[in-house]
Amino acid sequence: MEYRRLGRTGLQVSAIALGSWATIGERLNDDASSALVAHAYDLGVTYFDTAETYADGRSEEVLGAALKRLRAPRESFVVSGKVFYGTHGRRPGSWGLSRKHIVEGCHATLRRTGLDHLDILLCHRFDPDVPLEETVRAMSDLVTRGDILYWGTSEWTVTQVAEARDIARARGHAPPQVEQLLYNVLERDKVEREFAPAAEGLGIGLTIWSPLAYGLLSGRYDHGVPADGRLARAGYEWLSASVFGTDPREETHRRLAAFSRLAAEHTVSPSRLALAWVLRHPAVASAICGASRPEHLSDNAGALDVVPLLDRTLLARIDALLGMPEPPPPRTEDKETTR
Repeated sequence: MEYRRLGRTGLQVSAIALGSWATIGERLNDDASSALVAHAYDLGVTYFDTAETYADGRSEEVLGAALKRLRAPRESFVVSGKVFYGTHGRRPGSWGLSRKHIVEGCHATLRRTGLDHLDILLCHRFDPDVPLEETVRAMSDLVTRGDILYWGTSEWTVTQVAEARDIARARGHAPPQVEQLLYNVLERDKVEREFAPAAEGLGIGLTIWSPLAYGLLSGRYDHGVPADGRLARAGYEWLSASVFGTDPREETHRRLAAFSRLAAEHTVSPSRLALAWVLRHPAVASAICGASRPEHLSDNAGALDVVPLLDRTLLARIDALLGMPEPPPPRTEDKETTR
């Protein structure tokens, strides 16, 4: 395993992290979740990610129990949580980024996980209905109290993160230091055009979710949607529609199969090649992977060995097979936010 410093913090995280969305506490029962967490830790994975909204809090409970069963020293692993969506639907005060929900949501996460602090707490989305100063101060106060060690954001814009950073600077609050966002070989724009050029100036580290594009890049979707795949599960119709969009599905499957053949040429799995593509980016601190079986994690862990294979020739072939345009240059206004 490789360990990378998270932005300007002193925190080191494993380059591959274990996520819990739609698996731990939902698809996997307590015993299977514990086995998965233990296997991840044995592989050198020290970063575990969850959120209050995953399985309506059940994911946090099961992950916390798995970490307790692991009996690993608390200082040997990192846990990140997220606050915004809540666990009780959209009742007033039970979601969003008000001071009320941030504080109560954080404390509820600590109770569910059984931890005395979170290493990282992220604002799961931006809340336009709450003054940003209120959100920044609430997160900073949690740092001061020791309930969390670092705070950050997920799927915010560069401008929003910069505004939060500026408020923190002006008022002596703890600034955001992490942004978690979608990035994979099929979804590149927000990282490569916006955040990567601005990350150093903003003083934030990037963690990545869905590096395998919800499993599309695992090889299992090359010839259609498998019956046991996440995109075929009841309740995930919205995700399937979002992933496939308006493009003909046959064309998507053709491109995915071509990507798998390219991986086979280099005697690696498509998952390893896709994950290595993400990890090769110098701005990426950690890629958060979901898994339902230990062997999935073992395969993912081998991605770090594939990174050196990604020279210009191979990167160009990947782009050509997937029909991806060259990444656009960063916009001038993105550079302005780093000052």
